[in-house]
Amino acid sequence: MAHAYRFARLLRLVRVDYPLLFLLLALALIGVMALVSSAGGDAELIERQLVRLLIGFALMFALASVPVHAWQRWVPALYLGGLVLLLVVLFAGEVIKGAQRWLDIRLVRFQPSELLKIATPMLLCALLAGSAADRPGFSRTALAFVLLAMPAALILLQPDLGTAFLVAVSGLFVIFLAGLQYRWIALILAGAMAAAPFIWNSLREYQRQRVLVFLDPQSDPLGAGYHIIQSKIAIGGGGLWGKGWMNGTQGHLGFVPERSTDFVFAVFAEEFGFMGVCVLLAVYLGIVVRGMMIAVSAADQFSRLLAGSLTFSFAVYVLVNLAMVSGLLPVVGVPLPLLSYGGTSAATLLASFGILMAISTYRPMMRRGIV
Repeated sequence: MAHAYRFARLLRLVRVDYPLLFLLLALALIGVMALVSSAGGDAELIERQLVRLLIGFALMFALASVPVHAWQRWVPALYLGGLVLLLVVLFAGEVIKGAQRWLDIRLVRFQPSELLKIATPMLLCALLAGSAADRPGFSRTALAFVLLAMPAALILLQPDLGTAFLVAVSGLFVIFLAGLQYRWIALILAGAMAAAPFIWNSLREYQRQRVLVFLDPQSDPLGAGYHIIQSKIAIGGGGLWGKGWMNGTQGHLGFVPERSTDFVFAVFAEEFGFMGVCVLLAVYLGIVVRGMMIAVSAADQFSRLLAGSLTFSFAVYVLVNLAMVSGLLPVVGVPLPLLSYGGTSAATLLASFGILMAISTYRPMMRRGIV
């Protein structure tokens, strides 16, 4: 009886949002099933992903126990450290498939850009947080854009257009949620449209080719358009109920490229069909809804901004990948959260959910007099 009481008391002390945890575990299980099929029996790859998921969930539980406002003190150092690592990558990073994005420190190889996915919006939250009626003025807003532009520009130089876009979007969500005035939004949109020709000229040749192929995949069916064409065939081949787990032809016969990473959704859709895709989207939607509930009920402005930014950013990751593999957006190399193979991205994602859980439990813990 005493042991049961201690265990129940321990559960009350653990800072975990159980609805969010259940949804994340369900998504991780779906991801492992998809990876087992897309990996084609590569036991080593599956084992590495399982280890990374365990590390990611351990990191999530650890961060869920960190007081929310401790991040306001630590985030400047975290942000600056991330910028330094990005500079190191430009000069001494490991080159893989023509991109210089990784640091190899023997024990682990990781992408410092993933750290900025959390550090950048968190720093902007600390900068712009105030009372609910306090809108940031011109100086703070301008500083926020500068702090956002620096990591995005360094990531773009690697080159990594997808991650640079995601970092920029996460920061823009913070600025928008902080109460950016509508005339500034209109001015930003007008500036973006005016800068479009300069952005186009600054893109690398392969990036321009991706945009052109997005507009007409059949213009290069065996080259730049191959990814999209084969992905569409796999998604359409799934029909209503799919071909069954491990029975997909496009994925197992090697027609779908990058089938364990960026295009894992095409393999999943072929095997589980429209109904399976609906279940997957329901899980993603449940996570987004739960994240927004946490943001709405957060105890203060900093927590609300951070929870809203992390949740909206997660939704953008999902939407961009699904639109990319469906031919609705150009290929930008954005992984599908917890389905695509990858260690650093999974750890970063689960770390952000650990912070969300800390925000979720902050007010209940405060009511019990623990915080």
